[in-house]
Amino acid sequence: MIKAKLGDICNIVSGGTPSRSRPEFWDGGTIPWVKISDIKSKYIDSASESITKSGLDNSAAKLLKKGTILYTIFATLGEVGILNIDACTNQAIVGITAKDPDIIKTDYLYYFLKSKKRYVDMTGRGVAQNNINLSILRDFEVTIPPVETQEKILSVLDKTQSIISCINQRIAKTDEFVKTRFVEMFGEPGVDNHGWGLRALGTACLINPKRGQDSQLLSDLDVSVVPMPAVSEHGEIDTTEVKKYNDVKAGLTYFEENDVLFAKITPCMENGKGAVAKGLCNGIGFGSTEFHVLRPIDGITNSVWIYMLTVMPKFRKEAAEKMTGSAGQRRVPASFLKNYQVAVPPIALQNKFATYVIQTEKIKSAMQQSINNTQLLFDSLMQEYFG
Repeated sequence: MIKAKLGDICNIVSGGTPSRSRPEFWDGGTIPWVKISDIKSKYIDSASESITKSGLDNSAAKLLKKGTILYTIFATLGEVGILNIDACTNQAIVGITAKDPDIIKTDYLYYFLKSKKRYVDMTGRGVAQNNINLSILRDFEVTIPPVETQEKILSVLDKTQSIISCINQRIAKTDEFVKTRFVEMFGEPGVDNHGWGLRALGTACLINPKRGQDSQLLSDLDVSVVPMPAVSEHGEIDTTEVKKYNDVKAGLTYFEENDVLFAKITPCMENGKGAVAKGLCNGIGFGSTEFHVLRPIDGITNSVWIYMLTVMPKFRKEAAEKMTGSAGQRRVPASFLKNYQVAVPPIALQNKFATYVIQTEKIKSAMQQSINNTQLLFDSLMQEYFG
């Protein structure tokens, strides 16, 4: 049994993003460029975006070979996948390869890194978004058993994770069905297929509404606190953290029940972070300053339709093209949301769509419960093997 630091037994390489203002780096690209949202299972077979050879040669992007482990160190921490293709990544992801694959198997490293998820979530630091320093990653201590033992461990873990992966794939397909239904009912964002007329999104919902003079906003009122990691790339939101209003009223973004949260900073925006604010303590939440807030206007829009609009690929792509700021700190300005031209459907049609989404969420919830049960077994095995 050998123990070693990850940085001593592995090569660790950071990713990079070609400039979005240079169309020659992106248009017609054939080199897969992986984002956090592309890491959905153990093996990564494709990416939602591609860059050109010019983008690779003239930016911080690096081509990583098939078999490289990808590990997220920024925004969403500790997600792991193994490349099944040659690809590049953004700066929120590092590539990890064993210096001597005869001593430690790639799949064993994959599971070891997955076992560190809770630790990096607790260790991550950052004002706008959580991140972990590469020195922390390099200092991870890895226990390396004989290869025969590694293979036995992998056999057990692979079988357990395959069950979880199958259910996750079903959930992902359900999400795609919802997006397809959105296009069937309303058309692509920014296109008026039904003669409703295009109008600025800022006239159909309130963008970053100011906090009102609500009489219940007292210093000792309990409210939900929602940092960026509490919102997923698939619409989930964790509202369990609660603090007193007086402790959070300054320096955070205010929102209310049924408001839509839209992550404006890279890479969270490109990865699809956002959610409808549901289950807020006393109907009030305070979150990351990197959220834009979209509030439906009664009789004109509902939160489900707004949220689905903001997660559609076309909308996110256009938002990415309008981001401002330096690399790694680029943000979607509020003016993009306010001025975005959209065909607003009749509210009755929006409500019909919302009913459909609610039904699919019930199906997803049942599938998620199956995942949770299997995950308990998986976590106990990971604890046994990796501590």
